[in-house]
Amino acid sequence: MIIIVDGDACPVKAEIIEIAGAHGIQVVLVASIAHDMPEGPGIEIVRVDAEPQAADIAIVNRARAGDVVVTGDYGLACMVLGRRAHVIDFRGGIYSDHNIDGLMARRHAQARQRRGGGRHKGPRPFSAETRLAFRATLERVLRHP
Repeated sequence: MIIIVDGDACPVKAEIIEIAGAHGIQVVLVASIAHDMPEGPGIEIVRVDAEPQAADIAIVNRARAGDVVVTGDYGLACMVLGRRAHVIDFRGGIYSDHNIDGLMARRHAQARQRRGGGRHKGPRPFSAETRLAFRATLERVLRHP
């Protein structure tokens, strides 16, 4: 098992690295060349070019059954679930075969609304409680894959 992180916009990299280190699990941070990533033992950094979807393709190509992928991207989550990996969002939610269709439908509806000039609420502010929820979910997934 490894943890693969969609690193460009990930606000919980430090938490992932800390928890993975405590479990002796390798972390793979995938990010475009424009982003700085933390380096250290147990961390592999995969740099991709700035092309759209380059990081997603690299993550899908690396993900294997039983790995953990951390992303906020529903489309990427959908593809990685097809590889039988565990997928967690940055806020501690778990993507699964049971909820991904609804999430993808909501994403599509919101995109249509934006194209039509409409607006919708953005995500809640990222808080200390959000970090704790993420930590708890990651710990649970690592203990009970």
